[in-house]
Formats: sequence, C-alpha cells, structure tokens
Amino acid sequence: MRIVDFEPRHAAAWKALNEAWISRHFALEPADEAVLGDPVGKVLAPGGHIFMAEGPDGESVGCVGLKAMDDGGFEVVKMTVAETARGTGLGRKLIQACIDRARARRAPRLYLETNGALGPALGLYRAMGFVDLPPRDSDYRRCDIWMELVFTDD
Repeated sequence: MRIVDFEPRHAAAWKALNEAWISRHFALEPADEAVLGDPVGKVLAPGGHIFMAEGPDGESVGCVGLKAMDDGGFEVVKMTVAETARGTGLGRKLIQACIDRARARRAPRLYLETNGALGPALGLYRAMGFVDLPPRDSDYRRCDIWMELVFTDD
C-alpha cells in the first residue's frame, strides 16, 4: 500500500470511505457533509492537506485530512481505513504521514477530536504521542475526546 496526495480522482473515495465508517458508528452530521462534499474547498484551499492510501490495484483503502488551524497547527480530520485493509498498519502510516507533513510545515501541533467508542483509533493516537485535552466546543455532537501532539524543536 502506498500513501499519495489527494487528487480530484479521489473525491468519490474520500466521501465513500468516510461515510461508511461514520454511518457504521454514528450519524452523519452537517460538519461531516460539508467536509466530505467539498474536500478542496474545506480542507485543501485553506492550506490543508489530504492523504489517500491506495492498495496494490490502485483502489483507495484509506484516507486522512489535515485542516489548517489559526495557530499554524493542523487538525487531523476524517481518518479511516477500509475494512479490507484493517490490521495492516495502514492507520499508523496515515498518522505518520500527518506528523511528517506537519513537521515539514513547522506546525506547532496536531489536534484531533474523536469519540471514546473508537478504541483502536484512540490506542493508535496515544501510541503516536497524542495526549488528552480538557473538553471544549466541537462542531460534532459525537465528539467526547480531544487530543493533541505538540512538536518541540528537538
């Protein structure tokens, strides 16, 4: 599997992959629909990035976005791995791509919002160095956990 930069040809897969996991666990919310329906306008154009994971046949099997934040950091958004690619380490590769891109852009931190029911994702985020934050406002009703990974100069 390989991690590639989002191209217009990925738009349908970006939407389908995310709708599948969100609908399996939660209800799609207006904030989901906005980002999934317009990844260029909502993520890329404001200075963010989207990574897509492709399998050996070129099929999209995972994705993650980085939304630019006002403080120069990035919010990790819409990370998912298709059922067929779970357990392969792809989630770790996607998060590592986010970390590498944020460091290259000299971002002070990565931030994310998630839900406590997503145990494997929480384990991955914590293993990659994310720490819990106090609760705050969110555009998502399902959000009950906030995390960040702060970069130091070392």
